[in-house]
Amino acid sequence: MNISSVGGNKYFLTFIDDFSRKTWIYLLKSKGEVFHYFKIFKAFVERESGRQIKMVRSDGGGEYKSNEFKKHYEELGLQHNITCPYTPQHNGVAERKNRTIMDMARSMLKVKGMPNYFWVEAVTCAVYLISRSPTRSVPNTTPIEAWSGFKPNVQHFKVFGSITYVHVPKATRSKLDDKVNIFIGYKHGGYKLYNPMTKKVIISRDVTFVEDEEWQWNVAVEMDSKK
Repeated sequence: MNISSVGGNKYFLTFIDDFSRKTWIYLLKSKGEVFHYFKIFKAFVERESGRQIKMVRSDGGGEYKSNEFKKHYEELGLQHNITCPYTPQHNGVAERKNRTIMDMARSMLKVKGMPNYFWVEAVTCAVYLISRSPTRSVPNTTPIEAWSGFKPNVQHFKVFGSITYVHVPKATRSKLDDKVNIFIGYKHGGYKLYNPMTKKVIISRDVTFVEDEEWQWNVAVEMDSKK
C-alpha cells in the first residue's frame, strides 16, 4: 500500500484454500516477513484441519523463491507451483480474491468517509465477510462452511465504519468517559471498535450501532491538531 496503516503495516498476505476458497490474511511491514508468516499459517491450518499442505501456488515474486523458502519446501516435500511471469491469469484464484478484497475495502472506507490509513481494518473485515458469503466458486455453500462443515451465523454483521455506543457497567463508568466509538471489524467473538478521540481500540459485545450516521473525520483531525 502507498500509505502505512495505524500499526505501521504496508502489505497484506493472503492464503487461499483451493477447494473451499477459505481465505486467511496476515499483515506485514515488509515482504521479508512472508516466510515467517507462511510457517505460522502452515502450522495453524494443518492443526486445525488435521491435513497437510501438499502444494503451494504463487507468482514468481522473490519473497516466495528465497533460499530459506526453497529449503523449507524440500525438507517438507512440498510442491511449489510458480506461475509464469506476467501471466496473472495462471494464478487467477489469488488475483481475483485480492482484487475483490481491495474493491470491498475501498467501498467500505469511502461509504463512511474514513481515512485511508484504516485500510488494514477494512481488508481484514472484507476477508471475514467474504469467507462467510456465497460464491460461485463453491456452489450452494460458503467458503467457511466448505472448510469447516459448520454453517456461519451472519446475524451479527454490521456496517463497517458505523458509529457505536458501548455499554459500560455503572460500577466502572466515569462521567468523563468517551462514549462514541467507530466499528472497524470483528474479533474474538465481539466487535472491534476505535475511539477517534483517544485513538484506542477496544473489543466489546455489548454495543449499540447507529449505522445511518458517520463520524466527521475531518473535524476530529482539526480538533486534534489544535491541542
